[in-house]
Amino acid sequence: MDSSLIYVVVALLIIAIVVIVLLVRRRQPSAVSAPPVVTPVVADLGAALEVEIPDAAAGRLHRLRARLARSNTAIGKGLLAILSSGDLSDATWDQVEETLLLADLGVGPTQELISRLRIQAKIEGTFSPEQIKSLLRQELLYLVDPAMDRSIAMNVEGRPAVILVVGVNGTGKTTTTGKLARLLIADGNQVVLGAADTFRAAAADQLQTWGDRVGAAVVRGAEGGDPAAVAFDAVRVGAESRADTVVIDTAGRLHTKTGLMDELGKVKRVVEKQSPVDEVLLVLDATTGQNGLAQARVFRDVVEITGIALTKLDGTARGGIVVAVQRELGVPVKLVGLGEGPDDLAPFDPVEFVDALVGDL
Repeated sequence: MDSSLIYVVVALLIIAIVVIVLLVRRRQPSAVSAPPVVTPVVADLGAALEVEIPDAAAGRLHRLRARLARSNTAIGKGLLAILSSGDLSDATWDQVEETLLLADLGVGPTQELISRLRIQAKIEGTFSPEQIKSLLRQELLYLVDPAMDRSIAMNVEGRPAVILVVGVNGTGKTTTTGKLARLLIADGNQVVLGAADTFRAAAADQLQTWGDRVGAAVVRGAEGGDPAAVAFDAVRVGAESRADTVVIDTAGRLHTKTGLMDELGKVKRVVEKQSPVDEVLLVLDATTGQNGLAQARVFRDVVEITGIALTKLDGTARGGIVVAVQRELGVPVKLVGLGEGPDDLAPFDPVEFVDALVGDL
């Protein structure tokens, strides 16, 4: 065959291949025409200098133990002073009762503790300061209950654990959500944050800042939008990205407002259409004392609380609220806030807590 004819055949073949490729591409749907997908705002993980490394979760409460000194005034030093007087009359026991009630221990736990102390007093006759310290530690540890499961759900059977953070306005709920993300990331978890507080303009921006600082994805919606839709999208994004935990910040609400509480129940129901809700953490302000228990009861009835995050515990002498809220709700205090710093949220450790109350007396 003539070489010129061969060149013509090859050229025709090349042209035919190009035409076929162009026709195939024209038949494929355009990527631009695809429906929009809700995507999270993600911190630039490549910017190593912008992403912070949070303090390790283990040992945080021990590091912050000195800040619990403000919570030991009533329970620790107060009881030691009264019981060391040597006079265990009825008037003395009345003082003990008043001290414990002022520390927000609650009526039931207070009566229980006094009863056990009085029994020990009859057995011992008198107490030395060291005996009082040892006895207080033993009895307080019993009331705080070390047997309660205080773990935070993470990566449940290959899917992201879903955590709802709820509470009234002003308890530090969004801040606690951001600090919880840091705590989880410090343990090596990948976290997605859901900004489902769509009613407060600054809430999503605030949560975005927390997420950006540690490289957590943040799913947010339009201001005033449907919080249940944002929560649903956050869980979807968490599953698609194979995250370990999805933490959803919900709008703060007054426990007396039925409509808002019903909406919170709706958020939970919508999320459960694609994934179980593994944790519902109620954020309580320790400085509100017994008043916070009324709030807690309503939230428990609406969304089945699984744990308590107790904030501002460093700024109160009412450390007994730990016992009171656990008894009231039947769920453990899992996290305590002990300062304004980003890593001042700590997993609650009953032994560290009680030792902080009586250990330095």
